[in-house]
This record gives sequence, structure tokens and C-alpha cells, in this order.
Amino acid sequence: MNLTPSKKPLPLDEVMLAMDVVDTLRHRSDLVLRELDGKNRQKQLLEKLREIYLAQGINVPDNILEEGVKALEKDRFIYEPPKGGFKVFLAKLYVSRTKWGKWFLGIITALFIGIFSYQFIYVPNQQAKIKAQEIEISQTLPSQMQAVYENITKEAKVQSAIKQANEILQQGLIASKENNKIKTKEALASLTNLRDLLRQEYSLRVVNKEGEKSGVWTFPEINTDATNYYLIVEAIDKNNQALTLPILNEETDKIENVNIWGIRVPENIYASVGNDKRDDGIIQNNMVGTKSFGYLKPSYSISVLDGAITRW
Repeated sequence: MNLTPSKKPLPLDEVMLAMDVVDTLRHRSDLVLRELDGKNRQKQLLEKLREIYLAQGINVPDNILEEGVKALEKDRFIYEPPKGGFKVFLAKLYVSRTKWGKWFLGIITALFIGIFSYQFIYVPNQQAKIKAQEIEISQTLPSQMQAVYENITKEAKVQSAIKQANEILQQGLIASKENNKIKTKEALASLTNLRDLLRQEYSLRVVNKEGEKSGVWTFPEINTDATNYYLIVEAIDKNNQALTLPILNEETDKIENVNIWGIRVPENIYASVGNDKRDDGIIQNNMVGTKSFGYLKPSYSISVLDGAITRW
């Protein structure tokens, strides 16, 4: 039997039959290996193929069977996937878009939100903060310092307070021009403290409480042959409340906020107060000074020396 296929083009139905033959042979690989193992066995293969189709009620002409066998040998009608390459990569990427599309869309969305937030929220917000700080240091703080300074000049009853306030104000204005926010705020705080000090009103009296000393004496470290005498005092306001004030300790040269402290006095004043207390346990003349509105320091009714202590 001649296995050479006809040179004339096969009709479409015969092509389909040939493809079916190839498909049958591909699914019966054991039969192909056995029957195509030698040219003398091709006739047996054709017979068995014919039997397979007849069993299905299909009468396939010999030329179609021969065409199918030849096509199998030449790998016709067999799909070979394309080899790798950029186009293949793009095709596979497109086919699998349902798998990675959601993740990709999520990443793009997050990236867009991030860029949008940075450009239209974060950057404007930072610029607004910088602008606000510039306004604060160049306008707000100087204006506040000037207002406090004017209060001081109106309320002060001693020239030393006005002079001190003017020095602080000038330092603050220089710091503002130098864009030094820390020193500018420090100047405003100093002016505010000075104003509050001028507004304070209190009476200064010797402490006369059970368990509290009314006076102490010490030996100064620089001269152990001398003796310093101190009356322990407290500041009482109009509401009979003890005030906490910043006091410079002459022994440590540090300012401490305390509600009782010692003012240095001559020995005779110290002895006089001591005798007053020993008489009946009460200090009749316990008022030693007053601090009036508009003044920096209290006015004393007894002789006092420079210096104070906060610890004894």
C-alpha cells in the first residue's frame, strides 16, 4: 500500500479527519511505538486504526489514515508552545492579569494616595508651620514683649525696674532679628517675671511656728572667724497666704524658689528678736518689711545686710 500522501490539497473535512487520526495516535502512544517500530508494521497500524474507527461507526478512507500517520511522523497538527521572549512574557502577563491585577492596582492606588498626600497635604502643612514660626518670631513675640514692657513702664515706681526691662527688651528684639526663637522666648519670659514681681504685694514676717526656727547663725567658709546671723522669714499676701519666691542663696550662688528663707541681719537685731521670742514664746514684733505694688524689693522696718540663705 502506498503511504505517500496525495499532492493535491485535501478538502477541509478530510483535513479534520486527518487531525483526528493524529489525535487518536497521540492518545494511543503505546500503539504507535509498537506499530511504527519498522516499516513492515505500518500496514498493521493502518488496519488497527481502521478497526478503531469502524468500531465507532466511522469509515475513514485509507488515504486519510495514511495522511494521519505521515502527519504524526512530521509532528503536524501538534501545537508547540512558543519559546521564551519578551513578547511571550507580555502575553503571559496579560493572560494572568486577573491574578496580579488587583495587587498592582492596589500598589498604584497606594502610591497615588501617598504622592497626593505628600504634595497636597504634608508639604502645604509644613510650609504653613514654617510660615507660622516666621510670623511668631518676627511679629508675635516682639509684639508681646513690647506689650509687657509698656506695662512695666506704666506700673514701675522705681527707675531701676524700667532700666532692667529696657535691657531685656533690646536683647529680645536682637534675638528676634537673628531668628533665635529660644532667646526671644527667654526675653519674653524675663519681662513677664519682672512685671509679675512689680505687681506683687506682701508682708515680710519672721517665722514663729512650732518646730520651725526663727533664726540661725553660720560661719562663712571664706572667714571662719566671722559669724553671719539670719532671721527666717516668709512672705504673706493680702489673703494671708504664704508666697513662693525666687531667692538667691549667697552660699551656693543659686536661685531657688522657696516659701521661707533667711535674711542676713546685724547681730543686735538677731539678739533682739531672740529675746522677744524667749520672753513668752511669741515674737510680738514679727513684721520686718513690706513689698508694695510697683517696687522690686521689700521695704524693711529693721536693719538688714545683703545676702540670704535658703538652706540651714
